[in-house]
Amino acid sequence: MEVFDRKKHWENIYQTKQLNEVSWYQPKPQTSINIIEQFNLPKTANIIDIGGGDSFLIDYLLNNGYQNIAVLDIAETAIEKAKKRLGTKATKATWLVTDITDFKPTEKYDFWHDRAAFHFLTNETDIATYVQLVSENIQPNGIMTIATFSEKGPLKCSGIFIKQYSEETLTKTFEKDFDKIQCFTIDHQTPFNTTQNFLFGSFRKL
Repeated sequence: MEVFDRKKHWENIYQTKQLNEVSWYQPKPQTSINIIEQFNLPKTANIIDIGGGDSFLIDYLLNNGYQNIAVLDIAETAIEKAKKRLGTKATKATWLVTDITDFKPTEKYDFWHDRAAFHFLTNETDIATYVQLVSENIQPNGIMTIATFSEKGPLKCSGIFIKQYSEETLTKTFEKDFDKIQCFTIDHQTPFNTTQNFLFGSFRKL
């Protein structure tokens, strides 16, 4: 049985599809923006966007004066697309090409954002690795926001299975080192006129 090559899969997605041809495309990531504004993060906050790829969240952060931003993605193609779009502004961010389960941070973060990356981790070893990673690399009182498909959302995305979460299961996954601040569900309209129900959870590091 062939072992699934996660990096190869995502490089192929970004090499063969345009920005608005993927289901997670958002011309403006309003929900994530609302959350960042809700927490009134200082412009010097150390922010990382997990699975940020060529999302437009980095555009919002740079345009609003945030100074310490990192974008992590497994697909170098996605990162290069974002850099090209941003032009000279791209030099103001840190770009990290790695599988999240192989990530070795060299600093701690004040705000950890993950929209639709975590739910692609479906085996317990990878999930445990992620939980340990965020527990060790978010500042005390730092914020983690994670968005996954809810139990009313799809079972697959981009041809591969994901792990759905409820407010209870997402909270329980991180409860050892994080307090829940809020959880809510929201419908995302894809470019293909379909609806994906997302669960957004925000947590504070103990």
